[in-house]
Amino acid sequence: MTPKGEESSGPGPARLSGLDERITGALVGAAVGDALGGPVEGYSPDQITDRHGGRVHGIVGPWHGEDWRTARPVAPYHKGDGHVTDDTLMTHALVRVYARVRDHLDAYAVADHLVPDLMTNPRWIPELETETLPLHRLFLAEKWLVARLAYGHVDPREAGVGNIVNCGAAMYMAPVGLVNAADPAAAYAEALDVAGAHQSSYGREAAGVFAAAVAAATAPDATPDSVVTACLDLAKDGTRAAIEKVCEVARGHRDFESALVPLRAAVAPYDTVGPDYRSPSLGARRPSRLHSIEELPVALGMLLVAGGDYRHAVLGSVNYGRDCDSIATMAGALAGALGSPVPEDWAKTVAEASRLDLWEPARALTEVTREIFRRDVDRRRAHERAFAALGGTSCSD
Repeated sequence: MTPKGEESSGPGPARLSGLDERITGALVGAAVGDALGGPVEGYSPDQITDRHGGRVHGIVGPWHGEDWRTARPVAPYHKGDGHVTDDTLMTHALVRVYARVRDHLDAYAVADHLVPDLMTNPRWIPELETETLPLHRLFLAEKWLVARLAYGHVDPREAGVGNIVNCGAAMYMAPVGLVNAADPAAAYAEALDVAGAHQSSYGREAAGVFAAAVAAATAPDATPDSVVTACLDLAKDGTRAAIEKVCEVARGHRDFESALVPLRAAVAPYDTVGPDYRSPSLGARRPSRLHSIEELPVALGMLLVAGGDYRHAVLGSVNYGRDCDSIATMAGALAGALGSPVPEDWAKTVAEASRLDLWEPARALTEVTREIFRRDVDRRRAHERAFAALGGTSCSD
């Protein structure tokens, strides 16, 4: 944490790193944040404190202990003990799509590659403690992809319409931001296209803005403030308003303990779920131009409170409660992309407990990102030559 009384200046020169390190930091950081937030997802800060005898400061066990499989039959998942959740499973699945396509993605790539991957390739699922199809772990908002695209044959660009509006698409958009490293506008546009297969309204908007935030965080001189600025430059409607209000409040805090209640109060007017996360309001998760998902603004707020420090940003997100695995996934990706190191003991424990190589997706995405950039340069130069040939301007102008 940033000690009280000290200025939070964001990542300094010691944190600067190259593309490989930024991509690794973002993807490993997202997975570790996800694993830390999973076991306390859905609860309030006070409930978390009561359950754990204080704030959570690392990896903890399941909320219901040994009864994790039967305590919530609709979601019989072993959350805790370092297990990643569907946030990470979906993120890694999207990386695999990039590795297969080796170019920018769109909604059709989701239909042609992501959905078949979820339906046909068994993998180790940490929360189920078995090898099975990723589809069997996905919750209803993500199963929508399969129902609409594989069985309904809906136009991929419109398949997200009708799904509940939540953070389901945003939670796995970090790879889009990384492929468009240091180009937030391009990341925003690509993520909006990709997410159209999954979400609509402010859920789709959040996916675009989160991808933009990750892209902005990879810039060599990036800071938490520059990341927020990039988001505000692109975000629309309630998403923009929520980010602005939450980050305004966050700038008045240097410790997540004091920020927990104020950040929730700041985002509450834009959040449709309501005060009780496990009993959503009647208007919850419906399309609106006035509202926002809760997770992204709070993740950005925690990034500011932490001054970009990974440990502080993720622990703040975890102890915030509610959908804290996704909040910590986003905050972890952003802090990691800024270059703040992911604690090695956390990463090692999560990798071992989840039986996942957390570093392999980063290696694959780094290679693909370099390939895509070379293609982008070739395409841009071809366009410049064609435009110059039309008499529009010369390439040197």
